[in-house]
Amino acid sequence: RGWARRVYRLVFIAAGTYVAVCIAVFFFQSNLIYFPTEDYRLTPDDVGLAYEDLSLATTDGETIAAWFVPHENAAATVLFCHGNAGNMSHRVSDIHILHELGYGVLIFDYRGYGRSTGNPSEDGLYADAEAAWRYLTETRGERPERIVLFGRSLGGAVAIELARHHNPAALVVESTFTSLVDVGRHHYPLLPVSLIATHRFDSLSKIAGVACPKLFLHGTDDALIPIDFGRALYDAAQSPKRFLETPGGHNNSGFTYSSEYTRLMTDFVNGAVSNSAP
Repeated sequence: RGWARRVYRLVFIAAGTYVAVCIAVFFFQSNLIYFPTEDYRLTPDDVGLAYEDLSLATTDGETIAAWFVPHENAAATVLFCHGNAGNMSHRVSDIHILHELGYGVLIFDYRGYGRSTGNPSEDGLYADAEAAWRYLTETRGERPERIVLFGRSLGGAVAIELARHHNPAALVVESTFTSLVDVGRHHYPLLPVSLIATHRFDSLSKIAGVACPKLFLHGTDDALIPIDFGRALYDAAQSPKRFLETPGGHNNSGFTYSSEYTRLMTDFVNGAVSNSAP
């Protein structure tokens, strides 16, 4: 009997611990997804680029910080949706590369990132991207067929959601996933992620509704979001589409990995913009 009581006690402790972990993950999952920073370490001016420092209003009352970097002879304007960590100042090198390739760039910080107000959430990030789209199309009068949506990692899910509601020239996503639930299952196989996740970012169910040309880039050594997720997302998309495997992991792959992949991305984007021109 003493042995049985010890077993029951251990089972009870283990079950209680498991439930406590699940409850903690449920209530604090935002802290496991979003890693914003407030301070800007660089601006486009630090790399010699003129830019406009913007504040964009969202439909739910937040104010979103953004930078618009114009290009005198822009082949297109890239609307840049960054990943889940840092802020837009950590993407200044990407802005510089895109500008050198002949594109204007609008990058924005999600709510809770940088100088943007509010706290990040799935619906909130979608609303922030909509505010950026409205700025380009309504305030600046940019034609949708000259806008390229670019999303990296979590930003890929944001860009996919935006693309299915509008008709941009092209969608380019790097190192992104089928859904955040799938990523959670991959990293936390013992947790009931599908039951406790409230931030789902289910791109797999949305990508078939995106009609514009789509380019998927993914690093072969990505341990955070394995390349199989990128391939599955690509498989679910309708044509026209292209998938590019690049060397590198989650933070050092994609179109900036080498001049070869930069050229392939540029060729794809320029071709899509040319084909969408009225």
